[in-house]
Amino acid sequence: MPNGKSILVDTSLCTACRGCQVACKQWNNLPGTKTKQIGTYQNPQDFSAFTWKLVRFAEGKNGNGKPYWYFFSDMCRHCMEPPCAETIQGFVKGGVIRDEATGAVVYTEKTKTVPFEKVRSSCPYDIPRQNPKTKVMAKCTMCIERIKNNMIPACAKSCPTGAVVFGDRSQILAKAEKRVAELKKSYPEAMAINAEDVRVIYIVTDDPQKYWKHAAA
Repeated sequence: MPNGKSILVDTSLCTACRGCQVACKQWNNLPGTKTKQIGTYQNPQDFSAFTWKLVRFAEGKNGNGKPYWYFFSDMCRHCMEPPCAETIQGFVKGGVIRDEATGAVVYTEKTKTVPFEKVRSSCPYDIPRQNPKTKVMAKCTMCIERIKNNMIPACAKSCPTGAVVFGDRSQILAKAEKRVAELKKSYPEAMAINAEDVRVIYIVTDDPQKYWKHAAA
């Protein structure tokens, strides 16, 4: 597969405005879902067949008692070797498309014949979801149709702080490396999570598990 594309999500620049979350809904014509307030700004509480992009909120205290409040703009990682694709292909041909030009991993309607829990459990990031009525599986498509028309993904287009950036994979990897080096001066634990294994690369300044339990595989 060619070098393809990648997305860089720099959590140090994220303000949790949720512009990316709204843009994903709007571009993909995803309906709103009924939610409830459970004492956090995170809303809705998790992915669904109609929510493919979600800003997660995490708060707590470090060992020294200093509080933290982290934002994590969660989405499919479009893995270089996606385990979900392997699982789906084991049940049905044509259930998933791995776009040669970008590396995007896209589900098709044929996923409705595949055991959903097997696919979900195969994903180290807990991304796949299933439409309860049609049984078709759904997740971020990397806005493949936008890319094919020389546009960038909706989440990157909408981000006002530059926390979400899209581009050729080689350029994104270089940008990630440079940014981590800069952040380490102030945040020694800064890292790019699993940069060699995924196309959606997250930069964090602390233990990934503090952001979201599935942040790192």
